Amino acid sequence: MPRIIVTLLITALIATLLTPLVRKIAQRIGALDRPNARRVNQVPMPTMGGLAIFIAFAVANFCLLRDQYPGRQLTWLFVAECVIIITGMLDDLFELRPFQKLIGITIAAVITYCAGIRMAMVTLPFTGEVHLHWLSLPATLVWIIAITNALNLIDGLDGLATGVACIALTTSALIGYFFLGTANIFVSIMMLVLVAAMLGFLPYNFYPAKIYLGDTGSLFIGFMIAVFSLYGLKNATIISVIIPVIILGVPITDTVSAILRRALNKKPIMQADKHHLHHRLMAMGLSHRQTVLVIYGIALIFSLISLLYALSSFWGALILTVAVLLGVELFVEAIGLVGSHRQPLLDLIRIIVLREEPQDGRRH
Repeated sequence: MPRIIVTLLITALIATLLTPLVRKIAQRIGALDRPNARRVNQVPMPTMGGLAIFIAFAVANFCLLRDQYPGRQLTWLFVAECVIIITGMLDDLFELRPFQKLIGITIAAVITYCAGIRMAMVTLPFTGEVHLHWLSLPATLVWIIAITNALNLIDGLDGLATGVACIALTTSALIGYFFLGTANIFVSIMMLVLVAAMLGFLPYNFYPAKIYLGDTGSLFIGFMIAVFSLYGLKNATIISVIIPVIILGVPITDTVSAILRRALNKKPIMQADKHHLHHRLMAMGLSHRQTVLVIYGIALIFSLISLLYALSSFWGALILTVAVLLGVELFVEAIGLVGSHRQPLLDLIRIIVLREEPQDGRRH
């Protein structure tokens, strides 16, 4: 344990020392986030900050803790990480199209699958174990692509994605260590190493930021979160699937809302807009810093709920899930995340409890 603690401190220090260097490199090669209609920054901002996190993470794993991990998986996972990092760097430099980024993520996901990190079996209530067989590959790919892109979508404010990821990974590491047995204890260690690297980077990334994660960072962190969660999904149960979804409640809620919003407005699913969670909170009058801190708080709430799942029976988890879904729906409607005029649950409450007409005379 002392060795791991020292390693975490060294990892954070490496990231802290590397970030100014990466910032200078980004400025020199033109990896800049330039202001536009959907950006919040007012001046060009160096991006590609995730490179410092990746290097610190890799150094810690290969030079300081290599004997803690399965050698073959560590090597193949590193190859997949390099594919993600290259994809992110290319996007930060040349702004790739969505399908081009998807190709990079898919290649990394296939490498991960070949390394044996995959969703192989699902245990369902009342039916027992269901082996996925050939469905294992598409299930694994969909999971990795979805989680990777979910974190990428919330990377819109200084320190937002970094802080939310730190909260999610710390919670996952604690659940893995205390509730999922010792077989995959190395996964919890690796999660904490990544958290340490992000904490070393965060002082430069928090408002007012000196450097952004860029797609180099958001894709890498999202990819690693997806991969880590797969270790708990090799023999998936309903609860083991729900826990990482709840832990990632903030990015997943924002992503699902964005898909619904664009579909209902007949917009392309991949078309960017300024109606994400952080945009809506800022439109309600919160400052940049306040918005980030509020979303940190929401992420902490989701993390606490995930701990309840780890302690719950099947029926307890079912009741908790219903309560979470209702709470999320009320929150989404209250801040207008899908649309300010789409509030079916709130309208129903107004009619039944308050005996009021729906807002703007709407009827459902």
